[in-house]
Amino acid sequence: MEHVHAGKVRDLYLDGDDILLVASDRISVYDVALPTPIPGKGALLTQLSNWWFEHFREVVPNHVLSVTDVPEEFAGRAMRCKPLKMVQVECIARGYLAGLGLREYQKYGTVSGVALPPGLEEGSKLPEPIFTPTTKASEGHDEFITFGDVVNQEGRETAERLRELTLEIYRKGAEHAAGQGIIVADTKLEFGWDTEGVLTLGDEVLTSDSSRFWPADEWEPGRPQYAFDKQFVRDWAAGTGWDKTEPGPEVPADIVEATRRRYAEAYERITGRTWS
Repeated sequence: MEHVHAGKVRDLYLDGDDILLVASDRISVYDVALPTPIPGKGALLTQLSNWWFEHFREVVPNHVLSVTDVPEEFAGRAMRCKPLKMVQVECIARGYLAGLGLREYQKYGTVSGVALPPGLEEGSKLPEPIFTPTTKASEGHDEFITFGDVVNQEGRETAERLRELTLEIYRKGAEHAAGQGIIVADTKLEFGWDTEGVLTLGDEVLTSDSSRFWPADEWEPGRPQYAFDKQFVRDWAAGTGWDKTEPGPEVPADIVEATRRRYAEAYERITGRTWS
């Protein structure tokens, strides 16, 4: 088994012809991995992603081969996957206005070139979900690009399929989560080509690292929302006065535990399973 890549949160290993995608307990905010882990986070991300991969199996092929046929040291937090040639686009769907999308809208009235109605505020529900792709930077920050940029990079047929799949997964995922009292404000997806040239869903799906999850009964536009996702840690980190460069600040025990509880609650609501 060969360690081939160390990401901010995940590590990749080559095991024969398969890829082992191993989620650590690290948490990354503002593109910096903080020095303090969140116990159990890697397993939570892995198990929630796997639940969604199964949920969307009839919508799009995915890269998962097994979550049990993994080395014992990675049990519970690793997926055995087929290798993909990843599309170099972060595919983001937004149903609500928050984060970088909000900042872009406040400046230009658009997000990734998609014009939005005037008068929206933080947390506003959009008239319909929109596809707002970004670059996929190996270093530094991802940047918004337009659908036309995706067409130029990947070709029209692939760009249209990426947009179609991203919005379909978002809508179906948001509909399921709404039935469990969770608003999915936005989510990031990644796709790649398998060895037979089939566009395939990879990485993670609708987790607290890749999505904004809000409790529906507390949603109120015009203010920050209670978050079942890493926005909670982003807000804490920004409030420390940290300059958002390496190294990140140590996370105090109460913030670690509150984050773990929020991730676990999102998992339990979405899947209907108890996390232990």
